[in-house]
Amino acid sequence: MLNTIYVYRKILSEQPDSSVSIVTIGFLTNMKDLLMSEPDSLSPLDGKELVSKKVKHWVAMAGIFPEGKEYNVMIDSSASEYAINNWPTPVIFSGFEIGVEVLTGLRLISEGPEGSPVRIVYNICMSKRQVDKNGRNSWDQTALLVAARGFEPYYTYKKGTFITQADGSNRWNDDPDGNHKRLIELMSPDSVANEIELLMMQSPGINK
Repeated sequence: MLNTIYVYRKILSEQPDSSVSIVTIGFLTNMKDLLMSEPDSLSPLDGKELVSKKVKHWVAMAGIFPEGKEYNVMIDSSASEYAINNWPTPVIFSGFEIGVEVLTGLRLISEGPEGSPVRIVYNICMSKRQVDKNGRNSWDQTALLVAARGFEPYYTYKKGTFITQADGSNRWNDDPDGNHKRLIELMSPDSVANEIELLMMQSPGINK
């Protein structure tokens, strides 16, 4: 069975330089392990060198700004600290405060394509959670949206430094020369939710 870091190293080694966008919507353990990986038959470069050569940027649903403690960073705080502090290319953060107001799912459930696995899962899960009665917070989708389509017209950003703490909390320092960016709202959360939900409602495509 192939392990996750092998897959990362294989894919990265086969791509053009500075061409890859990595998106994380969960814990940052794999990013730490990738950075710490050793040269192998796939590439003579270690993990940090491979990332530096192949990755354009990393988009992470991580952190809460300007400060706080967010789940994805907190769960494996040592991995989060290592990955964020040692990542050699730009990092874009979609913070907790960005996705929490972007509510999706209701239109998907009522109007989405029959048989869509996304619609089925949302229908099952949201019906069991009173907190989701007005829609589900779209933390992960905001990161994916920016990774796929860029910042505008949805967001702008601030440059700076994401400062990690041992307990998984974070702070932010504005810095025009910083290697990190955090999303700042440009469109209203309702408008972003509409854009995301339209994408979620697309029928799965099959490449032949």
